[in-house]
Amino acid sequence: MQFMFSLIAEEQAWEELTPEQVKRNLAEMGEFNAELTGAGAFVTGAGLQERATGTTVHYSEDGEPVVTDGPFAETKEQLAGFWVVECGSLDEALAWAKKVPLQGGHLEIRPLVASGEELVAKAGAS
Repeated sequence: MQFMFSLIAEEQAWEELTPEQVKRNLAEMGEFNAELTGAGAFVTGAGLQERATGTTVHYSEDGEPVVTDGPFAETKEQLAGFWVVECGSLDEALAWAKKVPLQGGHLEIRPLVASGEELVAKAGAS
């Protein structure tokens, strides 16, 4: 079963960080990613650039796409990065999530949809 770990945090002002702080954070994340990979749990993951670099496509009710600059939501917190991990259960995913080297922010852990059939089975189920 695959889970997405969405890293939600306030955007950092990069000019306020020292190069040493950034290197330390990258090393800690690299160690975590190496541990995930070594256990066969790493599927993919990445950090995201600043929210000012984002573009949003909004869809009207008739399906017409409208492109706007910037993030979807105006908020201090943003999606800063993500991992997709392969785990046998939510408990295993939570064990990995507790190892992420974060200072501030939070992770949202959600299972990925495995197939279209999974959605069809949920539709109309009571």
